[in-house]
Amino acid sequence: MTFRRASEEAHHLFVGETGVQRTIEATCKAMNQAGITDPYDVERVRALGVVDLPLLQRKANFHMSVTRDLFGSEISSNGAEAFSAGLKGRFNEAQLKDDHQLHDATYPVTGVVNGQFVEEQVPALRAINSRLLDDYITDCQGGIDRWNKTIEKAGINFRITQPHKGFNRRIGEFKGHRIGPDGSLLSEAQWQAGVGQWLPNDDDMKFIASLMKPCTETGKYASWIAPPRVGINNQPAEFEYVKIA
Repeated sequence: MTFRRASEEAHHLFVGETGVQRTIEATCKAMNQAGITDPYDVERVRALGVVDLPLLQRKANFHMSVTRDLFGSEISSNGAEAFSAGLKGRFNEAQLKDDHQLHDATYPVTGVVNGQFVEEQVPALRAINSRLLDDYITDCQGGIDRWNKTIEKAGINFRITQPHKGFNRRIGEFKGHRIGPDGSLLSEAQWQAGVGQWLPNDDDMKFIASLMKPCTETGKYASWIAPPRVGINNQPAEFEYVKIA
């Protein structure tokens, strides 16, 4: 990951976090107003025109897993060359207490060997992608914690969690292995039996599409997302950003 891409990922993480936060706020508010306490009462929750929390978890599982693939293989000679050439850096490089050249350093990388998770100490240069991924996962947790505080304040018994690092991976050490969100190593039959509960299914996507209706009234927002705390450039909520003829 180049320095520019790292900056872009941080921006996208912020925008994504706040968008999901507003979606969660709308769901929790609608549930409270309707007197719905069970987040798995999906039919009643969806009838309110909001996204149910279990679906948000499945969407989170999907986006987290495919984003992790963007970091590339955990063990990578290309990553090592990019780091040595100054094209790729580690998160908070200036705060790391090593020689910043990683000649003799190692880094633990987890993979699957003979049906079991195995941690191997790999030359840190070749494990740059793995280190970046671990730091990214840690950074994501801060946003998830903020989402969960919103759910907790609403009095709803539900928590959004990150899936295991190997869940739904198609690149790197976990490629070719079926791993559940909880880190269970699964057979193909077990994966097929549970995947509709872990990742968005056809019914989920049809429901989301049904919510995508234009909302053009000034100061109003779609039912599934809460208004922002402040408008663009601190404009009021009712500010007419776009004039529609």
